[in-house]
Amino acid sequence: MVPPVHDIATLLQRPALQALPAPLRHALAEAAAQDGADAGMPDPVGVAADTLDTLAALSADGDVMLAALLYAVPALQSAVRSGTGMSAALADLREGQAAAAQVWALHAEQERSVNTEGLRRLLLAIVRDLRVVTILLARQLARMRAAGALPEPERQALARLTRDIHAPLANRLGIWQLKWELEDLAFRYLQPQVYKQIATQLDEKRTGRERYIAAVIASLQKALAEHGIRAEISGRPKHIYSIWRKMQRKQVGFDELYDLRAVRIAVDDVAACYAALGVVHALWVPIPSEFDDYIARPKANDYRSLHTAVVGPEGRTLEVQIRTHEMHAQAELGVAAHWKYKEGKGGGDAFDRKIAWMRRLLEGSGEATGEGTLAGDLDAELVEDRVYALTPKGEVVDLPRGGTVLDFAYHVHTMVGHRTRGAKVNGRIVPLNHVLRSGDRVEILTSKEPEPRRDWLLPANGFLASGRSRDKVRAWFHKLDRTRNLQAGRELLEKELKRLGLHQADLAGVAKKFHADSIDDLYIQVALGDVGPHQVGRALHEEQRAAAEPDAPALPVRRPPRRVAAPGKSKFTVQGVGNLLVQLARCCQPVPGEPIAGYLTRVRGVTVHRADCASFARLAAASPQRVLPVEWGQAGGGYEVDVQVTALDRKWLLKDITTLIAQEEANVLDINSQGNRASGRVHLRLRLKVADFGQLSTLLGKLDALPGVEDARRSG
Repeated sequence: MVPPVHDIATLLQRPALQALPAPLRHALAEAAAQDGADAGMPDPVGVAADTLDTLAALSADGDVMLAALLYAVPALQSAVRSGTGMSAALADLREGQAAAAQVWALHAEQERSVNTEGLRRLLLAIVRDLRVVTILLARQLARMRAAGALPEPERQALARLTRDIHAPLANRLGIWQLKWELEDLAFRYLQPQVYKQIATQLDEKRTGRERYIAAVIASLQKALAEHGIRAEISGRPKHIYSIWRKMQRKQVGFDELYDLRAVRIAVDDVAACYAALGVVHALWVPIPSEFDDYIARPKANDYRSLHTAVVGPEGRTLEVQIRTHEMHAQAELGVAAHWKYKEGKGGGDAFDRKIAWMRRLLEGSGEATGEGTLAGDLDAELVEDRVYALTPKGEVVDLPRGGTVLDFAYHVHTMVGHRTRGAKVNGRIVPLNHVLRSGDRVEILTSKEPEPRRDWLLPANGFLASGRSRDKVRAWFHKLDRTRNLQAGRELLEKELKRLGLHQADLAGVAKKFHADSIDDLYIQVALGDVGPHQVGRALHEEQRAAAEPDAPALPVRRPPRRVAAPGKSKFTVQGVGNLLVQLARCCQPVPGEPIAGYLTRVRGVTVHRADCASFARLAAASPQRVLPVEWGQAGGGYEVDVQVTALDRKWLLKDITTLIAQEEANVLDINSQGNRASGRVHLRLRLKVADFGQLSTLLGKLDALPGVEDARRSG
């Protein structure tokens, strides 16, 4: 047990500082002996000592230890300046700690814990040396351990900062020792009643749990030894915050958790991990839903292990974690594990790759508790290529390197950018092409009306560095002609959908398929020729068919579904009936591929309607028990459909129509014509046999394009 530290002289005698060169330690001791050496210390001496001990446990190097010491005792900086001198690395470590105070101040300004991800990004952006983050984590842990002596408001603020900034960073870096304790301490002070309740429940059952775990370990050691597997087995401590999180996530009580009783098995290699897993599953019955293979699929922070839950002795649930010794070191110490093994192993390149990976991971959005991946982010900019500016309220705005105040305005909101007329940075008026730096606080000055300028788009003027912002300005000028394009596109599309009998369909889902933000944008795409009306019609039909397949129709079914129709003997497969007569409804004449539904008549068997048929809707409302699910079968031969054509009465009109139908490999079953001498138009009604909806859509489009044809559409 290391005795408590009450003065700077004793602090300098900590084992953690013995790795420093002897001349430097001597100079530090002389500076500490001066009067007023303890002036300006941000924390008590005990907090500084605890910080150094934690860094030593993480195998931090001499520069890290010295930087942490100089921050804790500012009076000792004179010893470094007058003695050995300050290296560039040490200067970066000291500057990074000082710069981090800006993030703490911004967090304190926020009434609620909002945009904490932005604050973590800002912290990393202003830190040149990643090792600073480890110093900050170790110091925060020491402060949390001593927080019990602080006034309640200060303790609460410290706990919120730990929860929002430090614990997630420790999680991202995979430094589990720090992460768990930071989470537990923050939870203890933020929700003391819940913390006390869980701690009491754990303590009440501790003796029985320890006895149980001892028996489990003995059984496992014997079974593994019989299979020739060398392993170290230990009970796994369960942290209170993780218990509470799991109770919240799974909506279960304390006694329903599987992993309150847990052991950890450490083996030599990956093959032994899976061999040990087989022994565990042979010894006790596994719970399939509780198995996770984080070796084959590591977590986003590179955590690797096998997790399984079994029904152990006495019928109690038991969690077992299986990993190699190397995985265990990585899980416990995270980055520190690589510091520890860097020297003497020829792993410099691997270490550098690890550092690059950590920087990308720290940049990634979302908490590391999720299963997000960095794969595929090959074009993502690194942290050093981003700028994190602040709104007047302290919210962080993420911009590309070289971002201007005008970029900032457009990232806040498109209309803020359109209305920008000036800006202030850190209280000083600046031009719109002023380039921002991380930590700048920006206030945008706006006019009442949006008035973007075309010269903002010129790269030589330097107003916009972000492609996203330039796209918004372009969109503004593009939308000046929006009204005319909107009307033209609406007319073209409505004509096509009316012809296909789809004019009452909802276009919202189809708009998203063509990357249109709204139905109006889809109309504009049609007007500009980016999307053809027939493409929209086909996509709409496919959407309706896909929606109908799982649940068609979503109406009461009289009895459980049962396929009865033999393949090749019917055009339909009818579910839930025997060998009844099946026929198409004349009112809507459904075509294969369309959503359909069946109605059991009294004398004509099952009548098949289109799902959106008005007649079917009336019948279903009156007698829902007669509604049956119907599927299109695989039988060929074609399907009948009525088509109406309105055209100018010209020579060879009928010949052109029938020739086109023949070329499309459809058959004409019947033709009726009715002429109007006053208007010079003729109305044709054709009964055709087509293969499917796709053929019908193509045929209608080509009929409509014939000379003199004004309209070609499906009847019904």
